[in-house]
Amino acid sequence: MKTLTLPLKREYFEQIRDGQKLEEYRLCTPHWRKRLEGQQYDRIVLTLGYPAKADAARRIERPWRGFTIKTITHPHFGPDPVEVYAINVEGGQA
Repeated sequence: MKTLTLPLKREYFEQIRDGQKLEEYRLCTPHWRKRLEGQQYDRIVLTLGYPAKADAARRIERPWRGFTIKTITHPHFGPDPVEVYAINVEGGQA
């Protein structure tokens, strides 16, 4: 089973856990292009920071639902619009 693991800040982890945030953004860089484009994952694991493997409270597992490329303006990336991978992190069954 191929898994994409994304460490998150508390704010974003809690929003995803509570169903308020349905996409996680990563800048369109060569690093993320290599990890996402042309890859097939079975699931995505979102972590609160870098928890121990046994710390289930700091992990969210979701089915892999893919990503889209979007242009957004977000405080985390600065004041200018940027191109990002918008990774679908919705809950429920695939």
